[in-house]
Amino acid sequence: MNINPGIFGRKLGFTQIYDADGTVRRVSVIEAGPVTVLSKRTPEKDGYTALVLGFEERKEKHTTKPVAGFFKKVNTTPKRVVKELRCSPEFAAKFEAGVVMKLDEVFTDGQKVDAQGRTRGRGYTGVMRRWNFAGNVQTHGTHEYRRHGGSIGTNMTPGRTLPNLKMPGHYGDETVSSINLRIAKVDVEKHLLLIEGAIPGAKNGIVLVRHTVKAPPKKRPA
Repeated sequence: MNINPGIFGRKLGFTQIYDADGTVRRVSVIEAGPVTVLSKRTPEKDGYTALVLGFEERKEKHTTKPVAGFFKKVNTTPKRVVKELRCSPEFAAKFEAGVVMKLDEVFTDGQKVDAQGRTRGRGYTGVMRRWNFAGNVQTHGTHEYRRHGGSIGTNMTPGRTLPNLKMPGHYGDETVSSINLRIAKVDVEKHLLLIEGAIPGAKNGIVLVRHTVKAPPKKRPA
């Protein structure tokens, strides 16, 4: 399980920034904050280590009394998004309940990270769109069989359709990770992360950004 340091945020969109030498960098903008630590999971009590994080304000009239009591214990306002982040005991020890996480305490400029989000849902689709099938031939009397997937099994042995065949079905709306992305800039005051490259999901989607687990090896000096 990935327990690298990270933070939750909301994807705002895509833009570009310029370096001092005029280099253009295409970046995804993540609004990661202000994120408040609401509670901590400990191995003694829960069997694992994690931080319960909350961000974005929630109206009190839309908050039930039991939920409002949870936020009152940590002396903070109700939060709209509450997520649990698995982490190492060393990372969890840096924060206490009720503290706002600062981005520069988790990330630095130029660091490699992994971003995880929920892709757009595309509904029920056929094999050509879902799996990039070529479709059937368009000549020689083809009749009403142009966008089909073709054979899905054999005649006698094994006499059934094997599992995990690529067929029509629900496409999208699944958790996807983009790894080894580079942080172009950390804006602590505005709680923004500018990450080079594309991040899964649509605008306003919830994104998890962590330290990368597959960092490329450093090049040895010649």
